[in-house]
Amino acid sequence: MIATVAAIAATTAAAALATPVVALLPLLAHRALRRAQAAKTLRIESAHGIDEQGFVRIGGIDQWISVRGEDRANPVVVEIHGGPGATNSIYTSRTRSWGRHFTIVRWDMRGAGKTFGHGGPQGQGEATFERLYEDALEVTRHARGLLGAERVVLLANSYGSVFGLRLARNHPELYSAYVGTDQNIHTGGRDTSAHDALRERLRAAGKAKRLAQVEAIGADPHARTPQQQAAYAKISAQSDPLTLATLKKVVLGSMWLSPLHSLRDLRDFFRGQTFSERITEGTAGLDDRADGTRFEIPFFVFQGEHDVLTPVAAAKAFFDEVEAPVKRFALIEGCGHFASFSRPDHFLDLLLTHVRPAVTGRRRSTA
Repeated sequence: MIATVAAIAATTAAAALATPVVALLPLLAHRALRRAQAAKTLRIESAHGIDEQGFVRIGGIDQWISVRGEDRANPVVVEIHGGPGATNSIYTSRTRSWGRHFTIVRWDMRGAGKTFGHGGPQGQGEATFERLYEDALEVTRHARGLLGAERVVLLANSYGSVFGLRLARNHPELYSAYVGTDQNIHTGGRDTSAHDALRERLRAAGKAKRLAQVEAIGADPHARTPQQQAAYAKISAQSDPLTLATLKKVVLGSMWLSPLHSLRDLRDFFRGQTFSERITEGTAGLDDRADGTRFEIPFFVFQGEHDVLTPVAAAKAFFDEVEAPVKRFALIEGCGHFASFSRPDHFLDLLLTHVRPAVTGRRRSTA
């Protein structure tokens, strides 16, 4: 996934560089106008609201954290973004409505986004899965202290859900509920169905060269280098028209128009993604079932119905084995990967219908 976004952006950038500067001025003017409009809609002016962004010392380095919401009394949601290295801060405008009902804590992980841009590649310290897991716990405790929340909702998407399952399972004292979307399930290499489906898509499309690449990389994630895993994710995303269209419209579109991101920030976003490829090393052998399917907190999975990167079948099979006080699985219609950001209002409706009542004890009003 990280390689796919970077590749599409590189192609776009190359085309831009080949375009005369004068021809780019209308595009940049349009971007400036749209960003200014978005900045206005993001303003939080309610008496009990919060809008704080900046660097916090986490795990020995400065890491960027945003805390936004219209009422500090609302449930707190701590997000764990995917990639690795694909920060969620670019979607702040798309998810503006979430802040009316929840206080959203967004964190650019070590090696990602503004955190990467602030410290550079030499200032990220130990960039490993284990270190980022400990960072996530520290971010959670920071959010609890800042907002006076005993526990928070853990919302994890895509590669972030690899952290999310382990955080939710191991620390029920910190989290009031787990919500996974683009839910990633590791099976210790046993399940090859996604690999088989990718090979079939490539074969049906007559993509012989890419098929040969995929077969050379192999089905066993244990045997892949981080670079091979990134290449594999790129081919997988580009093999599916819906995923590719979503990358261009939702992901790149959000980046380009984000009022929180300068052009330099966008450069750092892609540099951070490349840097973060190393995080996947050593996680391919994880086995979510072996680690346990019992959770002491409410457990929710909201998945795009056409997701080929983190397939519905794998997420649902794991969900079916989960034991939790409350659990719910729902499909987000018409979506593939990035479902929560493709249909943010529908995702919010799922949060309000299922998650908020589970953490507040109050049913959603029908008024």
